[in-house]
Amino acid sequence: MYGVILDENRQPVEGVNIYYADIEGTIRTVSDRTGFYRIELPVNRKVIVWFEHISFRLSSVENISLQANDKFEFNLLMVSGYQEITGVVIESDTGKRRVEGLTAISPDVIRNIPGANAGVENIIKLLGGNSNNELSTQYAVRGGNYDENLVYVEDVEIYRPFLIRSGQQEGLSFTNTAMVENVDFSAGGFQARFGDKLSSVLDITYRRPVRFGAALEASFLGGSLTAEGVSKNGKWNAITGVRYRDNSLLVNSQETQTNFRPTFADIQTMVNFNPNEKWELSFLGNISQNKYHYQPLSRQTNFGTVDDPIALQIVYDGQEKDEYETYFGAVKSTYKVSDNFTLKVIGSVYHTQEQEHFDILAQYALGEVDTNIGSDTFGDIRFARGVGSQLNHARNNLDALIVNGEVKGLHNIKKNQVEWGFKYTREDIRDRLVEWEVIDSAGFSLNPPRIDLPVNDQPYNPYFGPLVPYQNVRATNFVEINRFSGYAQWSRRAKLGTADIFMNAGVRAHQWVVSTRGANGNSQVTFSPRVQFSIKPAWEKDMLFRLSGGFYHQPPFYRELRDSLGIVRPNVKAQQSIHIVLANDYSFKLWNRPFRLVSEAYYKKLDDVNTYTLENVRIRYRANNDAVAYAYGLDVRMNGEFVPGAESWLSFGYMRTEENLNDRGYIARPTDQRLKFGVLFQDYVPNIPSLRLYLNLVYNTGLPGGSPSYADPYQYQLRLNDYRRADAGFSYVFVDGKKQYPQGHWLSKFRELALGLEIFNLFNNQNAITNTWVRDVYTKTQYGIPNYLTTRVFSLKLNVRI
Repeated sequence: MYGVILDENRQPVEGVNIYYADIEGTIRTVSDRTGFYRIELPVNRKVIVWFEHISFRLSSVENISLQANDKFEFNLLMVSGYQEITGVVIESDTGKRRVEGLTAISPDVIRNIPGANAGVENIIKLLGGNSNNELSTQYAVRGGNYDENLVYVEDVEIYRPFLIRSGQQEGLSFTNTAMVENVDFSAGGFQARFGDKLSSVLDITYRRPVRFGAALEASFLGGSLTAEGVSKNGKWNAITGVRYRDNSLLVNSQETQTNFRPTFADIQTMVNFNPNEKWELSFLGNISQNKYHYQPLSRQTNFGTVDDPIALQIVYDGQEKDEYETYFGAVKSTYKVSDNFTLKVIGSVYHTQEQEHFDILAQYALGEVDTNIGSDTFGDIRFARGVGSQLNHARNNLDALIVNGEVKGLHNIKKNQVEWGFKYTREDIRDRLVEWEVIDSAGFSLNPPRIDLPVNDQPYNPYFGPLVPYQNVRATNFVEINRFSGYAQWSRRAKLGTADIFMNAGVRAHQWVVSTRGANGNSQVTFSPRVQFSIKPAWEKDMLFRLSGGFYHQPPFYRELRDSLGIVRPNVKAQQSIHIVLANDYSFKLWNRPFRLVSEAYYKKLDDVNTYTLENVRIRYRANNDAVAYAYGLDVRMNGEFVPGAESWLSFGYMRTEENLNDRGYIARPTDQRLKFGVLFQDYVPNIPSLRLYLNLVYNTGLPGGSPSYADPYQYQLRLNDYRRADAGFSYVFVDGKKQYPQGHWLSKFRELALGLEIFNLFNNQNAITNTWVRDVYTKTQYGIPNYLTTRVFSLKLNVRI
């Protein structure tokens, strides 16, 4: 149990005695100068917690009953009069999440985890998500792709940019870590109250300030500044964050020498108004501007064997200028009609303007490397096996406006809980694609694959066919989509003999119509019934079993409607998944400290699958629903205090996912990542407890991504090498919640002050995200040259909170 204690003027109260009486004695703690307190409570029995201060009258909270590993926040306003809060039965959010299959992630863990893209998404890759790209915030969950994950912030669905093709272009994710209060994550089998996606749900709640505060974070990769406060009458509170990021440090560590000038910045604010105890009105706004300017200069990649070393040398000309501007605003009204009925009305608008403009000429030479150490040309190509060039051009522009209106209700009827909701969405997208690629090898133009053209085997025989680009995409789309969706679900806690049980059943419905200037699609409707059942036997061991599943549908979003040639297919069907999850949740003590072990086995049967190719983070769909697929696997994770006072996580996963395209047989899907292993470990030096270590280890087996993007997947089932990465953070903590300084000391002004060193890719592993394919003219062999991600990088980091 923890929280903040304030007086009638909303000022923190220091020195409040917080205690409860137990059969083993009285357990006490004291609030610090910020009014913050934390106290450990016994599990599975009701206690009374008292708040005592010489300047205020006694206060208490009765009937607090928590389960193992539960965390309950209680913020108290102390007044000059006897205040006893009686008859309050506390059902912790952690216990509720446990039976619903949601994983709660501590904001402190999120802030401390090291990584090239530190934040909420970074730790999700340890829990149920997979990723082989540290430059990307995107994640795939249990065989799905990046477009199959729901993200909510304050009950509002969040969207990602449309034109992003590379992780280094993404900049900032929507979620501002410094503003986060609660993070819940489900890797599958989630309830009907969540939306229509196939894979996962990330549900984020922002903090409601109770006092003035500010936080600063700065590093060589950028920084953020967050400020929060509350009005004198306590009815208004607000929190605002400004962020800036520059990926130059990471990108300049790659093999390609560049002039790289990125600017990723955003401002985000949440304002809450509480006119009375029953009503809260909130506004959440975000403005983001990402400018990605990229001018490659040269590259050399060495590969081959010791006996036959080969190198690819490339000289570039041209540049890329991408810009992504997004504007987001949402208003939410929460009204407590009665003690048993809560009503929410939500409206949101999302507007994005994106451009992707580039002209890049790459002239390459592929050949044998001079390995003579004494040679003036050591390391250079001495004999060229292949020469050629590649010209890429794009003038892609997109403007999208998405408007949502939603009503939600929650009813508590004795031991039953009924939830319902209705939502209208209008999507208006204007999109122009002009993109082509020309390739020549030894001066001869290459024809595109899979096209009815005469065979071009120059220079051996003359070619009389037409000269066409290797790839050519031209399309202009004006698309309007109107959607109506809704859900209703019922939940109940009960007893089955001596065991506690939890039941949930619900259904979602979704209707949509896609309209284009050329044609209007058919009206389509889906129904998605879902159920959950959890049982906690009355055993000495704190163990819970959970079975969940149902029919999950994903009506196509705009990118899923657009085929590989950029043409919108308005009648693309919703992908359907029959999803079953069987889980065991075991809470126990090890070394007299709390731990939790969660095991989940899952199976998905997918129909009307919209197959796709994946290159870096760019997804191109075939938009024809001509495949079936399946996924199954096992996820095991354990978290607890391996070191006293520091939470760490271990995770292991096995997965297999395959698809069958037009009855040609089952092959691996682009996200078929068989094994993964992740560790988030926190430690400190025993003799110097202020010196702390944060270690983030990831091992994933290779994805099917080594073949050319145009290749027939039934002929090319190549995989990238395994992904291995270790990020470490070393931090010296001058001030935190456990250390106190006397008034007048220069450190007494800070709630937190830490200075650290981060080492990304600690062991300098070479991880590849794609391959560049180059032809050898003499042997007619194609070589796949890995496109490596970042190497070892050092950065300093400063954290300040007041």
